[in-house]
Amino acid sequence: MHLTYHISRHDGGWAYRLGEVWSESYPDHAAARAAAHRAARRQQVEGRDAEILFQSEDGSWHREHVEAGDRPDVDVADE
Repeated sequence: MHLTYHISRHDGGWAYRLGEVWSESYPDHAAARAAAHRAARRQQVEGRDAEILFQSEDGSWHREHVEAGDRPDVDVADE
């Protein structure tokens, strides 16, 4: 699986999104980019099984168990 966090202007500032789900707004591009990289790093935590919580495109929240080696490839892109 491959995920891309996209950084662009949103809601009067800058934000990142995954699919159609947006982060909170940040005052500038650099802050939004740093936050997107932090989110991407959290996707890469390896070495142990984990319970993850994520929000789907329809806005509902899901909890899922993932195995230690089951992590997506993640990157950050500017729009």
